[in-house]
Amino acid sequence: METYLEFLREVLKGIVRETGAYFFRKSILQSKKTTPRRRKQGGSRKR
Repeated sequence: METYLEFLREVLKGIVRETGAYFFRKSILQSKKTTPRRRKQGGSRKR
């Protein structure tokens, strides 16, 4: 029973760590993008 609780604790710790990293990346990295990048306007060319 004790090993099961240890395993469960490690799994929960990993889940919390991953969700924290996800939200950290989402908030920090997306706030740096101030202007959206525009695609180059390339018309169709006939050869």
